[in-house]
Amino acid sequence: MSPQKKEPNGCGCTNIPFSIIIAILGGGYWWFSQKGNLDISKFLPQLQQITIPILNPTPIASSPTPSLSSTGNIAPNHKQTSIKTTPLPQTTPLPQKKPLPQKKPLPQTTPLSQKTPLPQTPWEKKVIRGIYLSRYQITNNADEQTIRQRVRYYHSQGFNTIIHGVWGNGCTMYNSKVMQQTLGYKSCPNLFQEQWLDWLIDEAHKQGMQVHAYFEKGIKIDKNSPIFDLAISRKWIVPGVDKTYPGIEHYVLDVEIPEVANFFKNILVEFVQKYPKIDAVQWDDYLGYYAELPGKVDRTAKLTTFLQQMITGMKQANSSVSFDICHHNPYWAKRYFAADWQKWNIDRVFIQAYNDANFQEELNYAKNYAGVAISERQFHRLKELVDNPAIKSVLVFPGSGKPEETASTLNSLMRKNN
Repeated sequence: MSPQKKEPNGCGCTNIPFSIIIAILGGGYWWFSQKGNLDISKFLPQLQQITIPILNPTPIASSPTPSLSSTGNIAPNHKQTSIKTTPLPQTTPLPQKKPLPQKKPLPQTTPLSQKTPLPQTPWEKKVIRGIYLSRYQITNNADEQTIRQRVRYYHSQGFNTIIHGVWGNGCTMYNSKVMQQTLGYKSCPNLFQEQWLDWLIDEAHKQGMQVHAYFEKGIKIDKNSPIFDLAISRKWIVPGVDKTYPGIEHYVLDVEIPEVANFFKNILVEFVQKYPKIDAVQWDDYLGYYAELPGKVDRTAKLTTFLQQMITGMKQANSSVSFDICHHNPYWAKRYFAADWQKWNIDRVFIQAYNDANFQEELNYAKNYAGVAISERQFHRLKELVDNPAIKSVLVFPGSGKPEETASTLNSLMRKNN
């Protein structure tokens, strides 16, 4: 079998003599290297002219490009070629904006939590604005909610102190071990709940108020006292009847008797220990002997000794409690009640000004002490009393026995005066 004839592959370039290819490449190089022989930019629109570095080696930049000479010095190009470009259309500059006027800073406002409080009224400037509640006013069968609500009520009426009776007519308005051991009674007859005073003190302190425990009638009792018969049998009574106030007959317990003196001292010590958060105890003008008692015996010195010993015992038991009295002015107290209280080492004295006839005289005394005590019968003098900065405190003792109405009336008067 004879071999087949092979067909040439590719384009046939391998059949072209090599010398001819060299000649074509050399001629093409000469042709393109001659400037201007081929300028394809002639065939492009004017706005679309581009520079092809291979075909047109002239630099684009119009500034001369330095070149190194054979000596190493910089020499300028012999010839510069500028490219024809179409200038950008000129645009009208935007008008300059006027600077906005600077806003005035807003006045600084004080945060709600830092607002300046309103100035105090003359009534609010009083150190103690107290109202008295008798020992039966809240206690009888009152639950916790009732007691706390009443405290908040008196706070809303502008008072900062509650003066509440805890002792009177020879017995306590709380369960007392001293009473039980000495007299066989643990308290006055009353349906109080054991914690009534704890609730009252707690709520008052939550409202920023104080509680002053009032020892009503002091060392005096009447025939309705649960210890009256016992006191008579033990001969604890000073001979005679105390008729300081018309229509009321009182009998005075004789504190010159050691047993009686110790009983009162132990009662007071027990109280400030049982209620350590009480702010003050206060005794009234019944802490004294009426001058018209039979025998005309001067008991001033003995009464002073008794008070000094009782107050010392209380302070030793609880030094944070203030011992106060609400009494007659010093002249009347000593002259008619053997109560030389200026020697008793008491903390505060409030002068009673219940008698309208000598009201101004009582105020003159009150300026030198902690304050004054009035009833609603002196409300027509309230403005002059409150506006007097020398009267540091005002205690209100409702003669009507209606403290809530009295508090509301006083609050209304204060609003009108302001």
